Amino acid sequence: VTGICTATSFSGSGENLTRTTQLSHRNVVINGDMRIAQRATSHGSSGYRTIDRFKMTAGGANAALTQAQVDVSSGTSPYVRGFRKAYSITNAGQNANNQGYVYMLYEIEAQDIATSGWRYMYNSGGDDYITVSFWVKASVAQTYLFFIHTGDGTTKEWNHLISLSANAWTKITLPIPGNSGITINNDTGVGLRLYWCAYLGDHYTSGGTVDQWVTHSGYTSRPDMGAGWWTTSNATLQLTGVQLEVGEQATPFEHRSIGEQLQRCRRYYQVLVDQAGSGSNKSFAIACAYSSSSMHSTHLLSPEMRTVPTLDYTTGTNYYRAFYNNTADYFDQFVLVGNSHANAVDLMVSSGLSVTQGNAVLIRTTNDASKIAFTAEF
Repeated sequence: VTGICTATSFSGSGENLTRTTQLSHRNVVINGDMRIAQRATSHGSSGYRTIDRFKMTAGGANAALTQAQVDVSSGTSPYVRGFRKAYSITNAGQNANNQGYVYMLYEIEAQDIATSGWRYMYNSGGDDYITVSFWVKASVAQTYLFFIHTGDGTTKEWNHLISLSANAWTKITLPIPGNSGITINNDTGVGLRLYWCAYLGDHYTSGGTVDQWVTHSGYTSRPDMGAGWWTTSNATLQLTGVQLEVGEQATPFEHRSIGEQLQRCRRYYQVLVDQAGSGSNKSFAIACAYSSSSMHSTHLLSPEMRTVPTLDYTTGTNYYRAFYNNTADYFDQFVLVGNSHANAVDLMVSSGLSVTQGNAVLIRTTNDASKIAFTAEF
């Protein structure tokens, strides 16, 4: 513009954004820079196994698919912008199978979308849009599929095809309008699902419409994508810098401290103790002997978890030990008692013990693989 003008708000794109613009907490996505991996750094199964809040889903494979947290190579475009970790899927190379699939999935809590300021029922501009941006790299040059599903009411779907060159990081920015058919509940269920497909066989696609909202109708609403990645040995797909924000313009990625990112991840997964190969016992609780053969310990959860969590722990012979009255018992099983809730859990041991009712008991890990955590994922 030229001359004197009056502005009511400011927004910008990429590196040209005015740095005085308020950008705090614009990113609805948690752990989009892939730095937090509380469970592990590599795993060969589907589900939440490595990067917090992101998971791999796969089927129809006859060879290994591995998800992992990997380093971003120095000097690359994401690296110089502050990204040091990426989420990766590695493919050992499959037989041709049009019913095979593997994708990365991120699920957003519905109330985080409902209260984000996105006017999701309109599509005229401004806050009627959300913008998704991310860095992506694949070892196989082909067309890849990214799509969004709503989680409430009639499922609406928005598809986009991405053409990638081999082994080159590419920044993708996608402004997505609202739609009168979208429903978002203000609750703890899934509001939006984001999918990055390394492979989706044409059994599940049919040349559907792209870059606009459609009503999800099984396999007929998704467009066809490339197939070479699926049959290529050691093929990889990597992702980092995921951001979802309200408005038509993408802003620079909102880098947060590792402490803040970890705390946000803990709403969905909290670790009580992790031996992590340290080779020494770790004390993690003082329990009360409820009877001569059982004990309880209460653990406060911070922050409050999405819902009442379930127990996620490793077990095996002599993984845990209880100390009391100058004696010690090994035990291998825990149970979450029914009075546990989203703010605190009651952890009970009821086997392998011979204690005095009412006494205090010190609990320790005794194996390099010992780990206890609580999960409240979708």
